Amino acid sequence: MKKILGWREWVILPELELPPIKAKVDTGARSSCLHAFNIATFDRDGNPWARFGIHPHQHDLQTEIYCEAPISDARPVTDSGGHTETRIVITSRLKLGNWNDLVEITLTNRDSMRFRMLLGRTTLIKGGFSVDPAESYLLGKYKPRKKK
Repeated sequence: MKKILGWREWVILPELELPPIKAKVDTGARSSCLHAFNIATFDRDGNPWARFGIHPHQHDLQTEIYCEAPISDARPVTDSGGHTETRIVITSRLKLGNWNDLVEITLTNRDSMRFRMLLGRTTLIKGGFSVDPAESYLLGKYKPRKKK
């Protein structure tokens, strides 16, 4: 039985130690993509890694969190505007409702985009998800904590 997602859902990337991120479910995108800036690559114990910043909240460019993750690949990705860029690919655990698995995520700057993350077809297929485009947050809502 397929699990149904709305056109936007909250996701958690526990290995990156980020707060929940609002993601757009995008059946037109093959790969999942995470907003990242100041992407730098380095070697750790002979393996390629990436260090990158994230603005985890929509409309908030002040909050910055820096993450590190092993690089699993680098590949050309064509965006919806037809522009191709080579993106770093990381593999990270993703929690979506009760579903929890390792997924591939490309890194790119999404400051000009409304959502910090896109969930692409590869992740949707892996999780056995279908999408109801008339719904939002079918797996639960998250209310960000107010800054004190």
